[in-house]
Amino acid sequence: MELFKSTNIDFLGKKWYFLGFSLIFSIAGVLSIAFWHHIPLGVDFKGGTLVDVKFAGAPDYNKVRRAVDDSGYHDAEIQRLGAAAQNELIIRLPQRETSEQSLDRGRSEIIAAMEKYFGGEQGKLDLNNSGPSQIASYLLEKDPLQLGALAATRYNDIARQITDFRDKNRSGVLSSVDELSGVAPPQVINALKQGAFTSHFAVRSVQIVGPQVGAQLRKQAALATLYSLAGMLVYLAFRFEWIYGVAAVVAVFHDTLITVGAFSLTNKEITLTVIAAILTLIGYSMNDTIVIFDRIRENIKLYRRESLSEIVNRSINQTLSRTVLTSGLTFLTVLSLYLFGGEVLHGFSFALVIGILIGTYSSIAVAAPMLVAYQDWRLARTGTAAVPGVAGRRTKLRA
Repeated sequence: MELFKSTNIDFLGKKWYFLGFSLIFSIAGVLSIAFWHHIPLGVDFKGGTLVDVKFAGAPDYNKVRRAVDDSGYHDAEIQRLGAAAQNELIIRLPQRETSEQSLDRGRSEIIAAMEKYFGGEQGKLDLNNSGPSQIASYLLEKDPLQLGALAATRYNDIARQITDFRDKNRSGVLSSVDELSGVAPPQVINALKQGAFTSHFAVRSVQIVGPQVGAQLRKQAALATLYSLAGMLVYLAFRFEWIYGVAAVVAVFHDTLITVGAFSLTNKEITLTVIAAILTLIGYSMNDTIVIFDRIRENIKLYRRESLSEIVNRSINQTLSRTVLTSGLTFLTVLSLYLFGGEVLHGFSFALVIGILIGTYSSIAVAAPMLVAYQDWRLARTGTAAVPGVAGRRTKLRA
């Protein structure tokens, strides 16, 4: 299938427009990284605590903010998780202690502060924020079934049934104790009505990343990106010639810089999933560049009397249909992921949307013209230009 046949677009004639476009976005990203938002790192890299809170109804952001402030976390970030109908928020707390005790203490502080603003009953058991052991302990103390010696085992089973029903059938939030009818015996439900209540929220999970782990992840992410670029440079230098490898790596570095700059300009956090997306787009952009380079290498053998500029233009036009089809379909896929994939995949899909657009552009407008720029430099310097060809062979063009 071909979208374009016999196209003859002068891509190299527009190289100065391409250069201007790349400089504008690259410089804007660098300035944002250096002076504005810097690189907005997620909790994976800078350390901190992630608190996942599910609400029975649409959450009031102002109340959530006041509750978090009351718990002592004044620099917390509050963000919706998933679709609005899910009524779920992610609260990012700044770095404090990283021990298990501090994790439990932080969870308790958040729950106590949230109950102040979203309804709580002092001295009673909160069924939405209690685990099986807490519910079982309460039932064992009340012993509504009068089980005696068999109470511990029976109440542990009932507590697990209650929390399983809450988490699997009610998405973690019970609206009333009456919802447990059929899940627990009537005597247990009556006992829960007397000494327990259901708050309008539930802290579903608390995750913590220490500063040492965050620093290690930052280092590993940077090394993974650099190693991938170095490996591609070596491979292309071996399979083609070194100038091909340099051109491809410069183009991919250009893609990475603009993508990271886009995150800085929009103040979107870079997490481990974003790093995975950046590594993905590096491979994608490199693959697209290799397709064009391979066609250039083939055409150098077929059109020996043509200049390298003409050969590069011909090669880009010959692969244009394939480039648009492949990149276009992939772009539509990741765009759908960005629009409908939810908050969890938002950063990942945003990186791919930007990366695929810029990666496709750079294969045509950055990598291929670098071959011609290299020849022009050699021509001005020595009077002859080495046309990049098959590894180990060089064709000389005289000025």
